[in-house]
Amino acid sequence: MGLIIYLDGQYVEEENAKVSVFDHGLLYGDGVFEGIRAYHGFVFKLKEHIDRLYQGAHTIGLRINETPEEMAQVVVETCRRNNLTDAYIRLVVTRGKGDLGLDPNKCPKSTTFCIAATIKLYPEELYQKGMGVVTVATRRNIAEACNPRVKSLNYLNNIYAKMEANLAGAGEGIMLNNEGYVAEATGDNVFYVKNGVLITPPIYAGLLEGVTRNCVMELARKRGIEVKETLFTRMDLYTADECFLTGTAAEVIPVVKYDGRVIGKGEPGEITKMLIEDYRNYIKNAGDGERI
Repeated sequence: MGLIIYLDGQYVEEENAKVSVFDHGLLYGDGVFEGIRAYHGFVFKLKEHIDRLYQGAHTIGLRINETPEEMAQVVVETCRRNNLTDAYIRLVVTRGKGDLGLDPNKCPKSTTFCIAATIKLYPEELYQKGMGVVTVATRRNIAEACNPRVKSLNYLNNIYAKMEANLAGAGEGIMLNNEGYVAEATGDNVFYVKNGVLITPPIYAGLLEGVTRNCVMELARKRGIEVKETLFTRMDLYTADECFLTGTAAEVIPVVKYDGRVIGKGEPGEITKMLIEDYRNYIKNAGDGERI
């Protein structure tokens, strides 16, 4: 039996979850989405994900049919109907069915669907030993073009970068902004540690404000670790004491090599390991979770 999918007010079997070939989400990548995790019967940081979805939709002038409260229930109910207590949830809102032109005004109603399944982005071994990453040539979209703060369906910028990382045999690709500062990875936010200070790029550097990113910063501050949001270059990562990435799917994963340069001692650092443990304890205890 396949998955049960939420689609525009109904819960349907996977094979019946169909959208029009005229949907502008398919034709033009016009829409927004969220990747959300459920752990131990709780949907993690659901409010933050829902808020970001609606902020992105508002930014691109996309009207969502469901209210935020209804959307939160959609996520929870989709997990329930699939008997999932641990899940990766993909919540998507497209511009909806229109014609073959670009004009969003030709799309009278948006399309919403929600999928609850499972995901494992990296093997557990990499969380223990760390992974290598590389700088990719593809620059992060500039805010004046396709603002990275909107988690839109148009992900070609990230896909180009992921292809480059794959070709280099790296676990992830680090994207620079148009000014040459580190922005983010293809699907994760970037952190490094120098002299006991935790540093990550500011939002205006051209990155998605990650829910996991913000959670890890909060956990670090509770530990008494100084956290800075500031611009930095590749050299700062080359000479860092520690480095790690954060994301909904990746959680907190150590980086031990960047562009062939060993970071620190070439193994996950003490602050990194501490934050991995803190994050895992936080989700284990259903921090800010919505019960399924």
